[in-house]
Amino acid sequence: MCLLSGINLTGPLPEDIVSLSELQRLDLSDNTGLTGPLPSNIGNLKNLLRLVLSGCNLSGPIPESIGSLLQLESLFLNSNRFSGSIPHSIGNLENLIWLDLSGNQLDGNLPVSNKTTPGLDNLSMVEHFHLGENKFSGEIPLGLFRSNMSLRHLILNGNQLNGTIPDTLGLVLDLEVIRLDRNSLSGMVPQNLNDLINMGELYLANNNLSGPIPELSGMNRLTYIDLSNNRFTSSDVPLWFTTLPSLTTLRMENTSLNGKLPAALFNQSNLQTVLLRNNQLNGTVDIGTGFGSDLHHIDLRNNFIDELILGEYSHSILLDENPFCERQEAKGICKNVEPLNALKFIPEVHCVPLSCFTDFTGSDCGRPYLGRLVFLSFNFSNLENLTYYNFLDGKLKTAIDSLLVTKICLVSSTIETINDYLVLEIAFFPPPGTHFDRTIISRIGNTLNDHLFKSPYGPYHFIPHVPYAFPERQPNIPLIIGLSISGFVLTLLTVSAGAYAYRQRKIARRADKLNNPFSSWSYGDLPQIQGVRFISLEDVKQCTNNFAEINEIGIGGYGKVYKGKLDNGQLVAIKRAQEGSLQGALEFKTEMELLSRVHHKNVVNLVGFCFDRGEHMLIYEFVPYGSLRASLSGRSGVTLNWKRRLKVALGAARGLAYLHELAEPPIIHRDIKSENILLGDQLTAKVGDFGLSKLLRKDEDVTSQVKGTMGYLDPEYLSTQLLTEKSDVYSFGVVMLELVTGRLPIMTNKEYIVREVKVTMNDTGYIYNLVDPVIRYSNLTGMVEFVELALKCVEYSGDKRPSMGKVVKEIESIIQAGEKNLKDVLSSYPGTSDSSTSQSNKNSTSHSNSSKSGPSST
Repeated sequence: MCLLSGINLTGPLPEDIVSLSELQRLDLSDNTGLTGPLPSNIGNLKNLLRLVLSGCNLSGPIPESIGSLLQLESLFLNSNRFSGSIPHSIGNLENLIWLDLSGNQLDGNLPVSNKTTPGLDNLSMVEHFHLGENKFSGEIPLGLFRSNMSLRHLILNGNQLNGTIPDTLGLVLDLEVIRLDRNSLSGMVPQNLNDLINMGELYLANNNLSGPIPELSGMNRLTYIDLSNNRFTSSDVPLWFTTLPSLTTLRMENTSLNGKLPAALFNQSNLQTVLLRNNQLNGTVDIGTGFGSDLHHIDLRNNFIDELILGEYSHSILLDENPFCERQEAKGICKNVEPLNALKFIPEVHCVPLSCFTDFTGSDCGRPYLGRLVFLSFNFSNLENLTYYNFLDGKLKTAIDSLLVTKICLVSSTIETINDYLVLEIAFFPPPGTHFDRTIISRIGNTLNDHLFKSPYGPYHFIPHVPYAFPERQPNIPLIIGLSISGFVLTLLTVSAGAYAYRQRKIARRADKLNNPFSSWSYGDLPQIQGVRFISLEDVKQCTNNFAEINEIGIGGYGKVYKGKLDNGQLVAIKRAQEGSLQGALEFKTEMELLSRVHHKNVVNLVGFCFDRGEHMLIYEFVPYGSLRASLSGRSGVTLNWKRRLKVALGAARGLAYLHELAEPPIIHRDIKSENILLGDQLTAKVGDFGLSKLLRKDEDVTSQVKGTMGYLDPEYLSTQLLTEKSDVYSFGVVMLELVTGRLPIMTNKEYIVREVKVTMNDTGYIYNLVDPVIRYSNLTGMVEFVELALKCVEYSGDKRPSMGKVVKEIESIIQAGEKNLKDVLSSYPGTSDSSTSQSNKNSTSHSNSSKSGPSST
């Protein structure tokens, strides 16, 4: 357990945090000095249950490896500066209950599963989707919602979503809060939303919704509704205005309402706020006949109301820009001025003297910790009713520790007008005359940011006003006196201390060299590597048009990849490290040194590197058709038939065999997967990404921290941490099964293709139902032999797996047998001869060559 919330940590998140493999809870929230990206291998924290990083300054993409945290129950990354899209791999987190990514700069579509990748719809146990205040675009996918979901809170406000509200939303019967406001949604509100009988708060404001005002009479638990600023068809006041027994807040501004407001609307016992500004309401507004005791704010400005009956109602009412305001008796009621914010409240009765907020030295108070509770939804709006704040100095104080936090005071409450969030300014006080230490501040942050405290008003965020000012330690006078008396002893210790300091400096230098692999490099004094040229930052900027977005062709844990053209006309792919990533720097140096040693047509060629003004970039040959995974998923537009898949497997196997058997010393790749097998001209397979690779010295075992990608990792390597070339063989066997099935190694329902294929082959020996539908109905000659070879590669024991050289020969035999079988079949037809078969092959070759312009025709 590592709970360090709000204690003023600074700098990037250390890469070696992933070495804490037994960690179950990690909370670094409210440390605004934490910057930089999440470690790309964050997925190594396999036992993590709760990850709380809210309220920091973390940036960059959310790494794909986060989908390897299969035990994770809570993921709080809100209120940072993360960018890019939501990784599909989050769909693997089937134990996830709380997902909060709100308040970032994330974009793209909301990911749902397809035949090759998981998506958010697979999270059947999740209760909280908090994705508001980002830049998500596109339609809300129809497949995002399923009837078996436990979803309670759907928060998508403040994005750029368009299209209609999917009617599948009405299938999620546990929903209590829906926030879709401040998007660009259009069309009618689905009728089956009325089936959501547990709905408490519904926010659909500030969209382009049209059609009739939705029927909500079935939502008997509805407390807060806001449908303002849409394009609904002009209609009379709906009957359900007066039939919702729990309704506290009704917001329907600029919604084309017309007709007369029924007096029964104001009679409802729980009603607190009615906001119906900018409509076409007319006739008499009768509040005096009877109104609920909690009703405190009514806004009916800019309507056609010509009569008002107030009775004994004496709270806020706004009627400007109505015909009634032109009458003599309206003076004093219609003020014709913009009102003060009626949705803000500052209590006159303070739970501590006001001086406690500025003078912490008195006996009545200590140094307070100030912050905000920002409620993303809430079920009341009468801010003046102090009974709603009883939880602060009651259940919340108990949840933290009433011995350590003596008072929690309400400073003010506001319903802010941009996001319609309820904001409670609060102050935590320690015992009189004291201050909080880091342990207590961290406990407050952890209790709130990890939602260990269940609020009575729905989901919230905690935001400290400023970092807590921890007082400096006072000098220990008795200790100073004692040390003065012991001066003689200190003199004797000086020599030992000097020797110790010298030794520590040597250790620090050695650690710095390990942590910073470029500590001995400097511009103008770079290593000379044969066949690999140094390219300056200015030249890289020129060939990528200053890293223009149009030249961005990929992104990974290391950083972004750009397409460029060198001054000699050669097309290249430039992998640019994320700023400040030491892990990226180590992978950069490793990959550069290894790739400079190898030259093979099935291994990606390193053209050059850039180490200039803090930038780390690797420049490779440009591989036009992307990764094998992109082709199998359909993202690249390249369709691979069975014959082509066999040749891709053969090419990748040859590249890997070269690394194992011909490189000197041999190289273990350690991260073989379909993403790292690239398709070049004529779809030639090339092994790439050597950032995790290791050299295998003669007669030397390589013991190392386990690294790689879940689903491809050798289980024997996982259990022993002993790395051999057979670990790559296992990973390649998984890739072979990917080529057959088209599936990811780990599917969304926890299906692991290795296990699925083994069980199927053992039970029936019949693989057909697992074959990728893209190739299922084509000639699959050699399929069974290929699968049998793959299963040899994924044997648990490395000793039972073939070498990569043996794998190459087996695949070559499968391909040759298939070609011989084709010749035999052709020769069996009347009039077919060897010459005609040869001519047929020539025609096939001609057709293949003519198809180069369109890879999708492969």
